[in-house]
Formats: sequence, structure tokens, C-alpha cells
Amino acid sequence: MMNVTLRQLRAFVALAKTHSFTEAAAQLHITQSALSGLIRELEQTLGLQLVHRSTRRVALSDIGREFHPMATKTLQDLDGALEAMADVKALKRGVVRIAAPQLMSCAVLPEVIASFNREHPNIDVRLLDCLVESVLGKVHSGEVDFGIGPERESSADIEAQTLFELPFVVVFPKGHALEKKKRVSWDDALSHPVIALHGEYTQRLRVDLHDSLRDQALQPSHDVSFMTTALAMVSAGLGVTTCLPYAEALIKLYQLQSRPLIEPVVRRKFFVFTRRDRPFSPAARRFASYLFEHVAKRQFAGHVRA
Repeated sequence: MMNVTLRQLRAFVALAKTHSFTEAAAQLHITQSALSGLIRELEQTLGLQLVHRSTRRVALSDIGREFHPMATKTLQDLDGALEAMADVKALKRGVVRIAAPQLMSCAVLPEVIASFNREHPNIDVRLLDCLVESVLGKVHSGEVDFGIGPERESSADIEAQTLFELPFVVVFPKGHALEKKKRVSWDDALSHPVIALHGEYTQRLRVDLHDSLRDQALQPSHDVSFMTTALAMVSAGLGVTTCLPYAEALIKLYQLQSRPLIEPVVRRKFFVFTRRDRPFSPAARRFASYLFEHVAKRQFAGHVRA
């Protein structure tokens, strides 16, 4: 394998362009003897004569004329690649891929992405909204740079950083009996028809509430896949639902009311999940930092505890 160096290629291209050792050396900010040495090393490495030397002008050999456009393109491609990487580092370009549950994708991330894009218009943020159970799989597979979701079983290859911790609220229509209360006990909330998310969301709530509930058990009247469906059903008068305060904007959009749930206060942590063996790109690192800053500022009506 030939060990041609970039300095040799740059020396040859400069000489081919100027046809002068003096001008090429000045262009490269090196001495004429250093330039001559680089050309000689390149010819020795290739085993070919690239230039005809005279006391007047330098002329390329037939081989040199054939080699010149190839050397030029090699340097242009490399310079283009280095410039692109510099743009990535400087956040002038890049792609960020995120997986998040549907409610987080509706209620929080659009605002964050829009604000981030105003500061970094050339970074493409791609949001993959999915079931909460699918988030870690997207991170494991490398389909996304990071995922956002509630606590999951620990994994040696996944790193979890706490994004926020929030208590549950109960959501109900305007004019509902619960509207008169400033805080609502779980027993009171569960005395009404409950619309809940099926799967781990409700299973974990049952475990959390098992030792605390006196008169009621969590037995949903309706099981749905997405919180937006639950909110629409509450709006239609089919019952109440429980969620976290980060959905406040959607709760207002559906013209619903919410109250903190007590006795007991049940909290959920949300995390940013990343693969330990996959370092963040500059764009992904900046967006993750931006997300943490946004959550800290927003405070979700004073509920956040990170």
C-alpha cells in the first residue's frame, strides 16, 4: 500500500496550478527546498515522474497531467468532508432522532422542538412518537439518539438521566363533582368511572395504590392506548382519568379541569435514555441540554422535582 501524504498531494496540486516552485512554495507557506522534497517523495512513492524540471517553468509529465485532476478531486472531497464535520461540531448542521411516548410527543416536545429550531434552524429534529413500552427498544436498536419515558427495568447498556418527577392529577370535565375540591383523594377519584391506559401504566398504579386505598380499587371502566383518547373520552363525559401535569396544555385544549391527587401522593419519574456505547453527536447533545433547560424553566405549574 502506497503511503502518499496529504502534504505531498497539496504540494503537487499547488505546483501543477502555478507551474512554479517559487509561487507554489509561497502559496503553501513553505520553503522551495521543502516543496521540492515533497514532490520528490511523492514521485518516489508512486514510482513515476510527475513533473519536468527546468530552470524556467515547471511542466507536468503526461503521467502528471493524468494524475492532477485525481489529486485535486481527492483534496476537494477531503476538504469538503472536513468542512462538513466542522459544521456539525459548530451546530450548523445535524440530525437528532428522539423516541417519546405519545402524550409527551403531543404536550411537551413540539414546543421544545420549535424553540430549538429558532436557535438552530439547520439542525433537523426528528420525533418518533410511539407506545411507552417501545421507547427503550428504539434506543437499543440505535434507531434514535435517545428516548424519553418513565422508569423501566435497569439495563447494563442503557444510561438513564432523570428529566423530571411529577405527581399524578385527576382530570374531569367542567361542572364535575370533583371541581369543588382543591385536592382529590384517590378514593374519591376512583369512586367515578375511570378511563385508564392499558398495560404497564395501570399495572404500576395498582401496585403503588395497593396498600393505601381503603374503599376503592383501580378498576378502569375503559382501557385505551393513548392519553389523548382518554382525554377525549373524559371530555365526552364518559368518566375521569389520571395523568401527569406535563399534559396541562392538552387538558386545557380539551377544556377539562385537573386537581392534584393525594392520599397517597403518587409520583412518576421521567428519564432520558441513551446507549452507553453510543456517544451523543454535537446536535443531539445540544438538544438534550436544551430539553433539560426547558423543563427546568417551565416547571409544569410548580410540580417538577428533578
